[in-house]
Amino acid sequence: MKTKGIVLFGITLLWAGTVWAGCGIDKGSVRILSNDFKAMHAILEGVEACAGDGLTITKNQTTEHKDIQVAALKADPAVYSSAVVANSSIVALYNEGLIRPLDDLVGQYGQKLKKNQLITIDGKVMAVAFMANAQHLFYRKDILEKAGLEPPQTYEDVLAASKVIKEKGLMEFPYAANFKVGWNLGEEFINMYLGHGGEFFKKGTAQVSVNNEKGLATLNMLKALVEYANPDYLTYDSNASAAVWESGKAALMTAWGSRAVSILDDQGSTEEIVSNTVVAGAPTVAGGSIPATTLWWDGFTVAKNISDEDATATFRAMLNGISPEMVKANNDVAVWLIEGFVPGDTAKGVFESAQGGAKPYPMTPSMGLLHMALGSEIVDFLQGKESAEKALADVESAYNTAAKEKGFL
Repeated sequence: MKTKGIVLFGITLLWAGTVWAGCGIDKGSVRILSNDFKAMHAILEGVEACAGDGLTITKNQTTEHKDIQVAALKADPAVYSSAVVANSSIVALYNEGLIRPLDDLVGQYGQKLKKNQLITIDGKVMAVAFMANAQHLFYRKDILEKAGLEPPQTYEDVLAASKVIKEKGLMEFPYAANFKVGWNLGEEFINMYLGHGGEFFKKGTAQVSVNNEKGLATLNMLKALVEYANPDYLTYDSNASAAVWESGKAALMTAWGSRAVSILDDQGSTEEIVSNTVVAGAPTVAGGSIPATTLWWDGFTVAKNISDEDATATFRAMLNGISPEMVKANNDVAVWLIEGFVPGDTAKGVFESAQGGAKPYPMTPSMGLLHMALGSEIVDFLQGKESAEKALADVESAYNTAAKEKGFL
């Protein structure tokens, strides 16, 4: 599968503003499935503003959206007229033929979209991207100063800093990250493995290639990090880790850039914590030169199993949600890939990671199967129940079984 026009970073995100017209949608049913965070709230407010006598708009914003999207769009008609996706989650929908090409709708209504917003698969526009994202470092500068430490540049620095902070009694569990069993844990391995310079598959094939020295080094680094995390770390997703940070119980955290705005706002925390929170690019690891993270885009699709009327209404309503006017009112909520965005402090971590050469998350069908295998099979190693070698062998076995069932091997 080939993708084009995924994301542009840096100063190319700085565009002059223009004015978009109102919705003007007479009729249709718009039903949105999306993740649940601040940027999506801002977008869907713009979508809901289109509702009128002949147009109904409903939404389901949930952190479990990836788990329900395939079944929901397989229904006929589809439960949702649009699923908001990212690099990885679009693959399952595309492979199952559940989303429609958007070229005609882009030609008719999306003339003001930028080329880097058009996610192209096999020569067809299958999604419209609206924001960039990456996991990166957050740190408490006051805690580091008390410990006599400089800001970490590498994961080895993160470990050393965590050790000092704990030994000095400043915090019992100074490190936090999204280690929840499943997708989140798999993503932590993927980020760290890329930082080690690893390749997921043998070149030109779907044969997995993580059972090697770089895979072992990745597992050992993750195991070292969780020694400084709360014992409940295997339950931590983005919401849980952000709550730990805002309560002042962590000094170093790997988290999504899309969470920066809620962490740095004046809600749910204290002035001391917020004013001392610094957003930075993802660290490198093992002497590597690129940040140990992956670059992502978020965008919207339009379901295939819906009427053309609902498809048109959905596309136009989503365009209203991602308008330059929305960006102007919510500039710092995300790293927007939309006209009018001016990068601010909350975008710093994503920008630094991108400028450091972080790699995009692989958008291939087989990657999803490997991601799932990683998220379940490395748990016993982290808990000290098996060796790193055994964990990677289990990952390989689980992946091979799933890949054969899907016809990739």
